[in-house]
Amino acid sequence: RLCELLDNAGRGWRKLAELAGAEKRFKCSAEELEMCSLKVLEPRGSPTQCLLQLLAERDCTLRYLLGCLERMGHEQACRVLSAAVQDVIRITVQPESQVAAEGTQVSLTCCATGPPGLVYQWFRGRQEVPGATSPELVIDTASPGGQPEWYICRVNCGATFTFSRWAHVQVEKSNSPRSASGYCPTMAGLQILRQPRPCCLAEGDTLVLECRAIGNPPPQYQWFRNRRPVEGAQAPQLQVKLVTTAERGSYSCRVFNLFHEMWSQEVDVEIGEGPRQTSVTPPPALAGVSVTTVCYNSVTPPPSPVLAATDKVALLIGNMHYLHHKQLQAPIVDVHALGALLRQLDFKVVSLLDLRKAEMQMAVDEFLLLLDKGVYAGLLYYAGHGYENFGNSFMVPIDAPSAYTSEHCLCVQRVLREMQQRRTGLNIFLLDMCRKRNLNDDIIPQVGALEVTANIVFGYATCADAEAYELSQGELSNGIFVTFLKRWLLEDEKITVLLDKVAEDMGTLEITRGRQALELRSNLSERRALTDPIRPPGQDESSARNLQWAKAHILPESRHLRFECGVTVQLGFAAEFSNIMIIYTRVVAAPKDITKCEARLTDIPEELDVDLKCTNKESPEELGSPLAPVWSLGCPSCCLYSRICGLQKLRQELAFTVYLQYRYQGMDDFVEERQRVNVGRPLIAKLNLQ
Repeated sequence: RLCELLDNAGRGWRKLAELAGAEKRFKCSAEELEMCSLKVLEPRGSPTQCLLQLLAERDCTLRYLLGCLERMGHEQACRVLSAAVQDVIRITVQPESQVAAEGTQVSLTCCATGPPGLVYQWFRGRQEVPGATSPELVIDTASPGGQPEWYICRVNCGATFTFSRWAHVQVEKSNSPRSASGYCPTMAGLQILRQPRPCCLAEGDTLVLECRAIGNPPPQYQWFRNRRPVEGAQAPQLQVKLVTTAERGSYSCRVFNLFHEMWSQEVDVEIGEGPRQTSVTPPPALAGVSVTTVCYNSVTPPPSPVLAATDKVALLIGNMHYLHHKQLQAPIVDVHALGALLRQLDFKVVSLLDLRKAEMQMAVDEFLLLLDKGVYAGLLYYAGHGYENFGNSFMVPIDAPSAYTSEHCLCVQRVLREMQQRRTGLNIFLLDMCRKRNLNDDIIPQVGALEVTANIVFGYATCADAEAYELSQGELSNGIFVTFLKRWLLEDEKITVLLDKVAEDMGTLEITRGRQALELRSNLSERRALTDPIRPPGQDESSARNLQWAKAHILPESRHLRFECGVTVQLGFAAEFSNIMIIYTRVVAAPKDITKCEARLTDIPEELDVDLKCTNKESPEELGSPLAPVWSLGCPSCCLYSRICGLQKLRQELAFTVYLQYRYQGMDDFVEERQRVNVGRPLIAKLNLQ
């Protein structure tokens, strides 16, 4: 049917080819267009069918094709194709209830699919919101003035319509509390609006604790009892029905969005009353006298001293994309999984992917600045190529030559020596790499004598002169080591006992039996565990470390760009690692006479690792990152996404161009506008590793 409609010289297949070619991968060459036109010479030949075949081979979607037909203004062809795409209106993105500080702006989003020409209308309660006819509604909370707090969106096409679900917007005054860990809310990019409150309950009551926060991306929650995660408690409100004394304890909530986090205040929950009184029957001689026996718990000996840290910091490095060696797949997944678990244990985590030698050395130097006397633990995890010569382990950077030696790599024992000079309380090295002998390297490095400190733990993913393997699971790959390590990492065990359990688990895997086995080396004399609490020695030292750590985790503020044509574009940011940032653009407002518009990123600095295939994509999954389902949870829908890697290479502030392309109603040609944007030095770029 489309071939019948488009096999003509007017608004036909040539116009469709021109509009489809706005996306480079769908652009047809002159030879291909000539091939299509020659189809008219065949008995049943169709230029349109030939063009559609070319577009299909390049993975063109029906939705993109429908958009091209809409821009052509070919209503009949649109009706034919829209019947194939979707006959009914379906809400794909529902507006979410939110809590906002008074004086800020709140954004509600509703997206739908269906026939061409969908019309949106937002309602506040039962009243239409004037001018609110786009998928996004921006609400100014400066003066609520008693307005209803419930919002809903109607989507219609002609007489056919459907409604979104209701969204509740709660406006609260901010008390700007500081987090329990001392982080500054503005620096963390989060703000807690409502803190949990202590309570005293009787057995059988319902426990309700609430922690509300705002942030960009939206915050996530994890409740803790006695500094241990409460399973399944990942909502702003923690509710436990029919409580018993087992629920007694200290509760706090961790609020986070990827690399940004803060803690609520810790509150005590008491279940039951003090000493229990029980009446007993008096003997006859004491008849008429009331006797009460007070029962106390038996006296217990004082607990043994609890080991504590002044701080806990970790540097995680994953090298995958080697210039002269085999590419690896697991480090991106392993570093992310390990970082998420360590943050649950209150570690300050810096996670980096694909570093050259100079960048690895600078990252280690910055890591050492976070260490101080008693800092516990200093944990270094490395995943990538490596080798071991003469008892020394070497981490291979991505720019190492094909015949590399110790001169091109980082020596782990040198890093340990520098950590000892910082007087750390516990030094942990988790090395997820091969330990084969390097036949190109016969130099014995002069590391210098190590101190006898009884606080060193080495966890090797494999034995000496053996290899470490990746475990493929569809699109994701885990290293064998981390696959088993993440099962035990949150356990309250001495670190050496924990690694012993990991080793036992690894031994049960048939495919690596006899080829890879964890090796543990340690001189640890105390029961040190990753779960041990943090007790900062002094505010000044703690604040200095917090500031140094926070520098590497500051995302640019989300902003709105206003173009001369009246279009407003939102520019937002999310972090995948300390040196990888996601930038998303979306049109949030446009005049009624503009029918199509799109905002893209261009002119990104050349020194960054930017693959053009991973920029301006309509869905997070198209960026090619296996972690897209994780960070995209905090991003709005209906965006174009770009993945910016290698931020440690920035020599100056990050600047790029936002390229806006739009078309007025009744016109075929697109109009262009550009705005230059400078977002400073984001994430790890703040530390000037160059």
